[in-house]
Amino acid sequence: MPSLQHLPADAPSEAIAAILDTDGALILDDVIPPEQVAAVMAELTPYIEATPVGRDDFTGFETTRTGALVARSPASRDLVMHPAILAACDAYLLRACDRYQLHLTQVIRIKPGQGRQPLHRDRLAWGGFLKDVEPQLNTIWAMTDFTQANGATRVVPGSPTWEDGRRAEPHEIGYAEMKAGSVLVYSGSVIHSGGENTTGADRIGVNITYCLGWLRQEENQYLSCPPAVARTLDKKLQGLLGYAMGSYALGYFTPPLPPGAGPEIAPPQVALGADAAGWGADLRAAINERQRAKEAQA
Repeated sequence: MPSLQHLPADAPSEAIAAILDTDGALILDDVIPPEQVAAVMAELTPYIEATPVGRDDFTGFETTRTGALVARSPASRDLVMHPAILAACDAYLLRACDRYQLHLTQVIRIKPGQGRQPLHRDRLAWGGFLKDVEPQLNTIWAMTDFTQANGATRVVPGSPTWEDGRRAEPHEIGYAEMKAGSVLVYSGSVIHSGGENTTGADRIGVNITYCLGWLRQEENQYLSCPPAVARTLDKKLQGLLGYAMGSYALGYFTPPLPPGAGPEIAPPQVALGADAAGWGADLRAAINERQRAKEAQA
């Protein structure tokens, strides 16, 4: 049985990206302390307990999936914005976009008696249309210890380069066993699935995923976290949700106002109360800085 590589919480982002390129997944150990795990669970438990189980073998007849975490749980926002994960996103996703975005937030609870989820690749959210670019970086934060017995995520290291249709043999499947407070980091191309829970207790993980800024998000963040909520958040988190331009001309809107009452073309931040003057300057500066860095390396 293959094992996943474990790195310390302060591992360099370049090392994380390199392992994602080859193995497709790794574990960062002890990233957050027990009291932070407890704070997240205290806010989310009422929502988790009210969430119905899945409707088929994929979503799981003994599995619950609870979303809208940014709007519902201030403590979850620290996971979304964790510096180690955002640094990994910078190293891994900015190869193929000007800005990445939050793709989904979801608490996955695997209850006792849940069988193995079918193995799959998350990038299939966009069908089979993306072939030559890695679209996403995924995380599952362990809110309980993850063990093979209680449904730790099954992962097939090295599978990102496999041809479509190749099936994993039992000896090629590993398990993301980790302590609460650790985080599984994996690509959209690695084959994986939820495991079987043969214990008497829930396995709970917080699934937070980031994708390229020019792709459609799986969880519609504008509805899960509408402007009335988003305007209360940190500006960087607003941008991750999608309230920012994805590239120079990607994501603007026209406020539906009377003639002459507002800008004809505005960035998403205007919906949160920002001034339209000078919009795009921060993104253009970041793009120019990355271009200069690439030219210097060349």
